[in-house]
Amino acid sequence: MMIHDITSKVGRYKGRKRVGRGPGSGLGKTSGRGHKGAKSRSGYKRRAYFEGGQMSWVRRMPKRGFTNVQFKTEYHVVNLKTLEGRFNDGDVVNAESLSKAGIIRDTKKPLKILGEGDLTKKLDVTANKMSKSAEAKIAAAGGTATVNELKKWTRETATPKAKAAAAPAPKAAPDAPADSNDE
Repeated sequence: MMIHDITSKVGRYKGRKRVGRGPGSGLGKTSGRGHKGAKSRSGYKRRAYFEGGQMSWVRRMPKRGFTNVQFKTEYHVVNLKTLEGRFNDGDVVNAESLSKAGIIRDTKKPLKILGEGDLTKKLDVTANKMSKSAEAKIAAAGGTATVNELKKWTRETATPKAKAAAAPAPKAAPDAPADSNDE
């Protein structure tokens, strides 16, 4: 009998650690938590980067420059070779059809079509962005390429108050002519 024969059978079903079952169990009294402190209390949690009150590594590192990472637009990227293999001649290709085909995960992100590969099928492709080579190859195959540009966020489009302020005020109705009998 070899050691791997034993561990493959015995080591597979390891029982859970039963703590607080008396001094004879080896995990009685403090149940393996030591004495006092936050770690011994119930409900203890610690942030992943917490260093015991010392200034954390993230806060010690110098921060320079500018990052646009939280504002960048992420696209679902699909190449023409994928469309060639998954769609038939004359099909409509958009984010919904790609999602149903399992090519992209969902329709939350905008769609970008790139021109890698050859296209021989006539497809009606609609996307938020498209490379010049993809547009040329789709047109050469006899299909149509439609680009629906994403609207950039501006302060005017974000708040209805700004639109109301920019719109001209409604004209007041002209006063009624005065009665000549009131004199």
